[in-house]
Amino acid sequence: MKVLVTGGAGYIGSHTVVELLNAGHSVVVVDNLCNGSELALQRVEKITGKSFEFVKCDIRDRENLTVVFTRYDIDAVIHFAGLKAVGESVSKPIEYYENNVYGTLSLCEVMAAADVHRLVFSSSATVYGSEAPIPYEETMPRGSTSNPYGASKAMVEKILEDLSATDPRWSVTLLRYFNPIGAHPSGLIGEDPKGIPNNLMPFISQVAVGRLKELSVFGNDYPTEDGTCERDYLHVVDLAVGHLKALAQVETPGVHTYNLGTGRGFSVMQMVRSFERVTKQKVPYRFAPRRDGDLPAFWADADKAARELGWRAEFSLDDMIRDTWHWQSNNPDGYRG
Repeated sequence: MKVLVTGGAGYIGSHTVVELLNAGHSVVVVDNLCNGSELALQRVEKITGKSFEFVKCDIRDRENLTVVFTRYDIDAVIHFAGLKAVGESVSKPIEYYENNVYGTLSLCEVMAAADVHRLVFSSSATVYGSEAPIPYEETMPRGSTSNPYGASKAMVEKILEDLSATDPRWSVTLLRYFNPIGAHPSGLIGEDPKGIPNNLMPFISQVAVGRLKELSVFGNDYPTEDGTCERDYLHVVDLAVGHLKALAQVETPGVHTYNLGTGRGFSVMQMVRSFERVTKQKVPYRFAPRRDGDLPAFWADADKAARELGWRAEFSLDDMIRDTWHWQSNNPDGYRG
């Protein structure tokens, strides 16, 4: 299958390209590189020993995106491209709606014009909203999202559902991620956020490697066991494999929704202590005020993905931390080193 991967130079996208290539698929990557790196793509080729096409293009640029679909005989699209930081979305809501919602509308219009109707969408557990009981199940309705990032994902889900309802040619798989961490076991590709990390694990690892002075723990008064937020962390390679499994659904019309998580939550302080234990590195930290848009705790019920896709998270928390540190210690400045 020839698969177009939008945002394929980013963290999750690059790991998914590895799995696609290793499984024998042909890949075309489209990325504007605002959150991605060409070096990551070069390292994907090194890991797999296989080549693929890369086009620097913003999915909002319909003219150039149309050229991509004209040039390559695309069978299906895996759509990662978009902005992804919860905290930043609160301060920059228009940018998030413009990139994530308008960008997807642009992509879908170009896909339809090219007679391509098979799409796997990178969604988020944030669509369940603050009122959803734990664990989150796919049968729950989308809730009142607590930040513009989550709202943008919920909007795109609704757009794709409406699109599929009006045109039976569309097959859409919505993958609701929990919290991906870790890196490829080779240590060649990993998470390399620009600026101060918005996600916990790269923040921890950058402190441990000396790039940052200390970790900011946002809030220690949540209604959790130790007062810090609890999240469902899964290995990015497990997540990438989930996309590979989801491609099997693109032959079936309609909308298919799956949680991708481990089904277990860990608190921020549990993650800090586990990182120190596994890596033998100290992580200085301080407590900071709560961050706008954060929820106290959530984790997945991932049984549906196990039943229908044959997917379960395989990596342990220690594996996730070990691979994170392998990446970070070998690439202290990320892709800019």
